[in-house]
Amino acid sequence: MDKLRMHSPDLTERNIDRIAELFPTVITETVEGEGENKRVRRAIDFDLLRQELSDHVVEGPQERYQLEWPGKREALFAANAPIAKTLRPMREESVDFDTTKNLFIEGDNLEALKLLQESYLGKVKLIYIDPPYNTGNDFVYDDDFAESTADYLLKSGQVNGDGVRLIANTEANGRFHSDWLSMMYPRLKLARNLLTEDGFVFISIDDHEYANLKRICDEVFGTENFVAAFAWQKTLTRRNDATLVSTAHEYVVCYARDATIGRFNRLGTDGKQRATYSNRDNDPRGDWLAVPFHAPNIRPNLTYPITTPSGRVLMPPPGRCWSTTKEKFEELLADGRIYFGKNGDGMAQRKKFWSEREEGMVPWTWWPHEEAGENRGATKEIKDLFDGQVFFSAPKPTKLIQKILELVPASGDDVVLDFFAGSGTTAEAVLRRNAAGNSPWSFILVQLAEPLNLKAGAAPSGFATISALCAERIRRAGASVLTGDVALQGTVDVGFRVLKVDSSNLADVLRTPDALVQDELSLYTDSVKPNRSDEDLLFQVLLDWGLELTMPIAVEAIDGREVFVVGESDIIACFADVSPAVVREIASREPLRAVFRDSGFATDADRINAEQVFAEVSPATDVKAI
Repeated sequence: MDKLRMHSPDLTERNIDRIAELFPTVITETVEGEGENKRVRRAIDFDLLRQELSDHVVEGPQERYQLEWPGKREALFAANAPIAKTLRPMREESVDFDTTKNLFIEGDNLEALKLLQESYLGKVKLIYIDPPYNTGNDFVYDDDFAESTADYLLKSGQVNGDGVRLIANTEANGRFHSDWLSMMYPRLKLARNLLTEDGFVFISIDDHEYANLKRICDEVFGTENFVAAFAWQKTLTRRNDATLVSTAHEYVVCYARDATIGRFNRLGTDGKQRATYSNRDNDPRGDWLAVPFHAPNIRPNLTYPITTPSGRVLMPPPGRCWSTTKEKFEELLADGRIYFGKNGDGMAQRKKFWSEREEGMVPWTWWPHEEAGENRGATKEIKDLFDGQVFFSAPKPTKLIQKILELVPASGDDVVLDFFAGSGTTAEAVLRRNAAGNSPWSFILVQLAEPLNLKAGAAPSGFATISALCAERIRRAGASVLTGDVALQGTVDVGFRVLKVDSSNLADVLRTPDALVQDELSLYTDSVKPNRSDEDLLFQVLLDWGLELTMPIAVEAIDGREVFVVGESDIIACFADVSPAVVREIASREPLRAVFRDSGFATDADRINAEQVFAEVSPATDVKAI
């Protein structure tokens, strides 16, 4: 019987199999020839390709056009290196554990992203993150990634181990950016794997790291998949104490997983746009807008005389031509779609009818506060939920996340991921949008258990960490959504499963022969740590088999043993002592997968007999032991 490997997937091996699709980062530019024969062409960076496929840091001295910083190769290695971690369920901290489709993961987001690689590969429609801005300010996040000058110079090779400067160089701002880049790079690489083919990632950022974020996203997602840098009006207040300029906006940088597939919803009609349409000639097709009939450039087949109803002959303006051929113009004229002004003597214009327009408006890059909220409103949302207390200096407003959700088409079974969850704005925005009757989203939030540092004078909160406060906000937001609305009870999923990143459930039982002691041999017979529950083991099995972590779980008793049934017999697991009756009953249900605890079999013969039972009764079942 095969053993489950019980650790996160080795992404290096996966990259070998999917190199052509998974590695936009190895695309670079190189210069060939000299003088007039010099040309730039696209090329493969074989040093980076070797790094993608290597289990150690690879040196690559060749110069090329790309973003480099001290620690980049270590960051790439960090993204690919497997970890022996798991996600442990916390029922007592969850809401509607057995029925919810939402997840809240407490732990380091790099580790969490690695653990989600199998279960949510290509399943996340939308990613929104609000990472640290690297401003050096005292935010709730550890928001200053500046290295000491000595550390930066040593890492970048500008000094040797004795601190002697090797090259002439000033203390440039690179030392303030390298750690931030190394933090973001592996997380974005792992996040890309989770996106659906038509998925999008949205990242909040300000001017401090906008340029660097854009460049690492170009590497990770590909320049051709850049969508826009939306400008969000974050504040209405002008700060006269600002050094030079008072900043009124931040950016939300958007990339598509595949820009040839991803699509945005069109937005509701603007009243100002509607007012530009009228029916100046009582056309039975209704209101219309006059648009120029000429276009840039000069093309012979689009340059011809047009006679107005008044008899005046028109030619295109200098440097331009008509927008259609003469034959097409004659068709439009006969159909009453050409307008020459009130007196029939003006420049030719084409009539664009309101009734024939495509529904809605194309989104644009300016997000005013009326549409996407602003900082004061975000603070008020926290205060309303926490009885007037304020815990975060710069939370994002739910309207900002709802604006993003409005853009991305939802099929009713889509996932939004936020792995810098912070105050939990993304979860509340999802809950409120779902309650409003829009296509339901489910969420996955990840937040590190960072200590909560209250502002001076703030009242004690009762929350020790940001993750605890974030989870409580989701609980209160869910309760607020359902308050007073009986119709929503049971129809809106306001629950979430809490999972925590922890060390593997497997104990380290490997010992060299000379380290074994006779009296301790019994301690090494069970490879599972003594403080881990059967449900802990079940969730590690879900991770190992790549199943979604919100699948329904039923608990049954078979021959007096506790048995877990996941989904519609996707997995049946028994981690208790295994009896022949348990084995035969599970096999008779013909599950897709069955898993037992290795130490649950009394003898090797019992394990072999179990394999024979499944071979006879349910040969298609994948049977494993831990």
